[in-house]
Amino acid sequence: MQNETVAIIGPQLSVTAHLVSHIANELHVPLLSCAATDPALSSLQYRFFVRTTQSDLFQMAAIADIIEYYEWRNVIAVFVDDDHGRNGISVLGDKLEESRAKISYKAPMRPGATRNEITNLLVKVDLMDSRIFVLHTYPDWGLEVLDVAENLGMLGSGYVWIVTDWLSTVLDTYSPVSSNVIANVQGVVTLRMHTPDSKQKTNLVTGWSNLTSRKASNSPFGLSTYGLYAYDTVWLLAHAIDKFFSQGGNISFSKDSRLAQLGLGGGKLPFDALSIFNGGELLLKSISEVNMTGVTGPIKFTSDGYLNHPAYQVINVVGNGYRRIGYWSNYSGLSIVPPEILYRKPPNRSSSTQQLHDVIWPGQTTQKPRGWVFPNNGRELRIGVPNRVVYREFVSLVQGPDTFGGYCIDVFTAALNFLPYALPYKLIPFGDGHNNPKVSDLISQVSAGVYDAAVGDFAITTNRTRMVDFTQPYIESGLVVVAPVRKRNPNEWAFLRPFTPMMWCVTGIFFLVVGVVVWILEHRINDDFRGPPKRQIVTVLWFSFSTLFFSHRERTLSTLGRVVLFIWLFIVLILTSSYTASLTSILTVEQLSSPVKGIDSLISTGDPIGYQRGSFAENYLSEELSIPKSRLVPLNSADDYAKALKDGPKKGGVAAVIDEHAYMELFLSTQCEFSIVGSEFSKMGWGFAFPRDSQLAVDMSTAILKLSENGDLQRIHNKWLKGIACRSQGTKEEVDRLQLNSFWGLFVLCGFACLLALLVYL
Repeated sequence: MQNETVAIIGPQLSVTAHLVSHIANELHVPLLSCAATDPALSSLQYRFFVRTTQSDLFQMAAIADIIEYYEWRNVIAVFVDDDHGRNGISVLGDKLEESRAKISYKAPMRPGATRNEITNLLVKVDLMDSRIFVLHTYPDWGLEVLDVAENLGMLGSGYVWIVTDWLSTVLDTYSPVSSNVIANVQGVVTLRMHTPDSKQKTNLVTGWSNLTSRKASNSPFGLSTYGLYAYDTVWLLAHAIDKFFSQGGNISFSKDSRLAQLGLGGGKLPFDALSIFNGGELLLKSISEVNMTGVTGPIKFTSDGYLNHPAYQVINVVGNGYRRIGYWSNYSGLSIVPPEILYRKPPNRSSSTQQLHDVIWPGQTTQKPRGWVFPNNGRELRIGVPNRVVYREFVSLVQGPDTFGGYCIDVFTAALNFLPYALPYKLIPFGDGHNNPKVSDLISQVSAGVYDAAVGDFAITTNRTRMVDFTQPYIESGLVVVAPVRKRNPNEWAFLRPFTPMMWCVTGIFFLVVGVVVWILEHRINDDFRGPPKRQIVTVLWFSFSTLFFSHRERTLSTLGRVVLFIWLFIVLILTSSYTASLTSILTVEQLSSPVKGIDSLISTGDPIGYQRGSFAENYLSEELSIPKSRLVPLNSADDYAKALKDGPKKGGVAAVIDEHAYMELFLSTQCEFSIVGSEFSKMGWGFAFPRDSQLAVDMSTAILKLSENGDLQRIHNKWLKGIACRSQGTKEEVDRLQLNSFWGLFVLCGFACLLALLVYL
């Protein structure tokens, strides 16, 4: 820099690049690095830093896509604690969050960590539940970490190690790798920057191989992808300088008094001898506009300063070497097709197109590791279970202090049989056994870590999902209104009930209107509609009402008359069919009535409303429906429900009870005088609760879906909840048989008509 430098190629370390970039900014000297991959170096702070290789931003995006592809949710990051390691892992965390995964623990190593320090660190992370490790460090320390991991048994079956491209650099540079090193990396997945094959690349690799074989016959020194990018960096700068001169640029320098102040009071660094490159801005612009084809492929910078089309090869170390299992590109994600082929097609990042070849994982297995285990501390999972005092068919404490039974417990134990691993657990009662425990309190304790999970009849609500993760619902439920109902028996005028008074009036008027219209259209040409006025009036009335039974004898001759009659007969057919169906329902189906029609009418009455103590219904009614808490009456048992409903508001009871549909079905199976009125006004389901981001919640959801698909879930439901319907067979038969009191009004009407006709005749 003291010798009037116009550009710098290097450095190879991100930590050094951070320091030198500050000076390069002051001197306006472009700093081209083919090895500093720290994503933070791409910020606007380092204007004169030019990265001529791929940024770790894309490498971490590739690792995040691999983790998402295998459906893992928690990873442990092991990294060197410097700018290179911290900033790379920070980007990884951001990328994982985009796919709802996360870094569950960050395990930093100080630069130059000893073997004992590495051992202590790995022993600590091995006690955690995640088995997905991302290793981001430098080659020497990375190999040491994997060697320690092998000695600790952390490269066996069930473990996953994804390491950054430092490992592929080692494999390419020192191939063939020693047997000790290759033995410590079996099953490891690593990345390598993808460079498409070309004649130019083949010639360089061949020339490099010939050169190094003559000079280092005992220790071959291969050409890694970083070497390819270093080669292209020199040519990139040469093209940029050529363009710099062609645009009228010249090499000149100037002094700046501010540089002398950087000496910090007579330090050893001669900052006052440094000069500012006057053509730095033009040269930087020339570099950013370079568009060439090198040994790494097409070289062109994006507006953000990244190389165009970043891509990586995904490599699996196995046997004495490695195998490529696919590619990753920022254009199309994971694929088994080279990215340069996909660039010719429209971009597609859908999950169905993401693909990799099979991996041989640590432990020489091709089965995808689960990615997590229970913490290695020998402790059983503490599972909280509500100690209910009502609706014990769902959950109940039986035969001892920690033995439970019921519908929810049977679903839980049946789902455990579908897990691909054993689950050590202990059910712990929650509640005093005298009152129903408050479910929200139990959910809160799961969130706080007091319990590892909770099993019971837990409605999945918005507030609860903010604290814990729920499984797939194993039963549908929603809030319903239950109120007293009374039977409405048909009376002597039941035949009038199918139509409203307005409907009867309109129907009668139309009978007369149609008769008059047909008479107008027919009486000039049809003898059936002619005669004395009295006869014509009788004919109109008889013709109109006889169409009700399709028994009219008068012919219609005019075309218009036939059209009107055809339409009217069709209407009569619909009316009589509807009347018959409605009357049949009224006379044969038990009719129930209640002053409460649903949740809206219940809110408008201002009467007390009952709910199950400890359920979420209280908060829902008061917060969502704005019902004053003074109207809400907590009830403890089914007997309390029945008594409060029978007493009613006037005797200190309630007008209705609001509870979940599953509970109410069980309650109504033995209570005939009550019924659900209206429809469900909230839709939800029941699930088991686990801490946030628990993989066990995902596995249990899959198990519950399998229970549903094979019919076991329905069989468990029938075992516990298929109660005896609230009905009397004798009463049903009595209702199905039509009684005289439903029709005697019609007989009286007919008798009156006969008597009146006889009197007029006489």
